[in-house]
Amino acid sequence: MPAGADTRGLPQGRYLWLLCAFALTLCQADAPVQEEKLSVSTSNLPCWMVEEFVVAEECAPCSSFQAKTTPECGATGNVEKITCSLSKKSEFKSCRSALMEQHLFWKFEGAVVGVAVVFACLVIIRQRQLDRKALEKVRKQIESI
Repeated sequence: MPAGADTRGLPQGRYLWLLCAFALTLCQADAPVQEEKLSVSTSNLPCWMVEEFVVAEECAPCSSFQAKTTPECGATGNVEKITCSLSKKSEFKSCRSALMEQHLFWKFEGAVVGVAVVFACLVIIRQRQLDRKALEKVRKQIESI
């Protein structure tokens, strides 16, 4: 029998790594996406990265047409229209909506509560196993007298 295994209970610690790996995959799936990679030349940069800007339209979900035509919709699915101060150009900028952030927060909270419940159950199971072993040991000591 391998070390750490009990014939009556669950293998101790074997599924812990699987659970941790699963939780890590969930967290990475919800990780924020980088908006754009910075390039060395400033001529290719959007005006909002180089100069001051004013938000003309607040962050909103992309329409189906915008999702196909505007590359900024690809990162988050939301865009805001901005106007650059110096060049007076209007451009779209990828953004994260408050509703999206709220959903991500509650998904994270749910994952944390789920992991806490799983580990609480594991602690209860282990404590019962240890209590049974202690009672068995005491019973054997009493019988041997």
